[in-house]
Amino acid sequence: MHVVGQVRRPGVIELRAGTRVDDAIAAAGGATTKADLAQVNLARLAVDGEQIIVPKEGEAGTAAPAPQSPGASGVGPGGGGQLVDLNSADQATLETLPGVGPVLAQRIIEWRTDNGRFASVEDLNAVSGIGEKIFAQLAPKVRV
Repeated sequence: MHVVGQVRRPGVIELRAGTRVDDAIAAAGGATTKADLAQVNLARLAVDGEQIIVPKEGEAGTAAPAPQSPGASGVGPGGGGQLVDLNSADQATLETLPGVGPVLAQRIIEWRTDNGRFASVEDLNAVSGIGEKIFAQLAPKVRV
């Protein structure tokens, strides 16, 4: 599982089958003092390959999609027509998008950090470095 957001040690963790979200958060060092655990179903069974997002207070919770099949990443513009969620995608996932390298991926994350959640895909136009051409490539591959 990939645990991100308001946890002490975000990252990929390995746990046994049948693990609950609460166990995954504990394995990631536990929630920070800024975490809003009321938005997370701690009793839900975690699914191999999913991303668990722990929002901070005042942030809207985001349910990351679980993988469609074993070995699937659960995010990405590739096979299956899955869209990348601008509000939860990490740097590596953003870099899979057309026209997005490490610098632009970091700018997207910084915009999200500075301005809050993307309210619409069109908010990408406010990110430095995204012009008409890149926006046209990204729009059909992302969601909020």
